Amino acid sequence: QVQLVESGGGLVQPGGSLRLSCAASGSIFSTYRMAWYRQAPGKRRELVAAISSGGSTNYADSVKGRFTISRDNPKNTVYLQMNSLKPEDTAVYYCNADPVLLAWGQGTQVTVSS
Repeated sequence: QVQLVESGGGLVQPGGSLRLSCAASGSIFSTYRMAWYRQAPGKRRELVAAISSGGSTNYADSVKGRFTISRDNPKNTVYLQMNSLKPEDTAVYYCNADPVLLAWGQGTQVTVSS
């Protein structure tokens, strides 16, 4: 069973940057299409960015040009570089496969506020 551990969140001012990391256990990580999701208070969880096993990426319109997803298969880790952060990016961020098929981790809180 693959386990996911997200980290790297925090409080940042608008316009700032954060880099999230998601460490996965399990040797089959490299075969999964992986994604970052987020859930803001009172809203449904949404897909933010996805990356295939070969490195092809997709982004939600709301984060295109600001967020970059990447992966390091030997390290079983997927990253999300977030730049030009906005208050509306405030949410708990999770990683999972795309489509979702792994148990959710605890997520990492990102708060964008002045």
